[in-house]
Amino acid sequence: MKKVLLARTEVDSHWVGDGFPVRNFFSYTDLAEHLSPFLLMDYAGPRDFPPTEKRLGVGEHPHRGFETVTIVYSGEVEHRDSTGAGGTIGPGDVQWMTAASGILHEEFHGREFAKRGGDFEMIQLWVNLPKAHKMDPPGYQEIQRRMIPEVELPHGAGSLRIIAGSHGDAKGPARTFSPTNLWDLTLNAKSTVDLELPENHTAALFLMRGAIKVSKSETITGPALCILDPAGTRLFLESDSAAKILFLGGKPLNEPIVGYGPFVMNTEEEIRTAIRDFRNGTLGKTFSSG
Repeated sequence: MKKVLLARTEVDSHWVGDGFPVRNFFSYTDLAEHLSPFLLMDYAGPRDFPPTEKRLGVGEHPHRGFETVTIVYSGEVEHRDSTGAGGTIGPGDVQWMTAASGILHEEFHGREFAKRGGDFEMIQLWVNLPKAHKMDPPGYQEIQRRMIPEVELPHGAGSLRIIAGSHGDAKGPARTFSPTNLWDLTLNAKSTVDLELPENHTAALFLMRGAIKVSKSETITGPALCILDPAGTRLFLESDSAAKILFLGGKPLNEPIVGYGPFVMNTEEEIRTAIRDFRNGTLGKTFSSG
């Protein structure tokens, strides 16, 4: 059974642009060595936004060397990038953007959501790319809720959505560059679940809400991040109340991580090159807002 290595509950909050009030539960500056291939997780909300005609969010900005994964639980997020890709996702949908060699993008609240206002809640992850793929062409996957398989957990414990990777015979729709499991779990109150996980893969739980006991040892109350020992293949969860959980797991890349703001590469020289490419306009094609 996997042991709990660390539980993090208290983190500072800040705004990304004027649309995303986030709490950063980990980043490549602190816990990345325990969570490879994951680099960062921002939890935005839950927050009630009043109706507005203003575009709330963050304007054009660059990335290189990794992927961003945006999961919406309530509200809407509108994306547009320098490859020409874009779209609006709502509750249950996911955007999986591969920055790779370089991309410029913007993220705002969906226009219709902004006009009517309401509850907003989302998670954004940064997923590292293997060195061999950091300079691949950028790409974009819009994963709608209907595309994500959902399986019922035994004994009426709840359900599990497979965004990436697999669970049993079900496979998630996301295309990944390294073995990765990203599961969205809903547990009913007073239930238990015993999950089988790959040996020696990193593993972590983000408990959005509710209270659970992990591996019959530590009880956590959301919002909380729980990092697990890679050793072992079983994860046993007991829910005291109804719980919402995001599971993150993957095969560690075991490569150097050198980051500077929106760029994550393997060497300092590659970071300097990324900054230079952004400044001279070759990292991604600027697009006009509209």
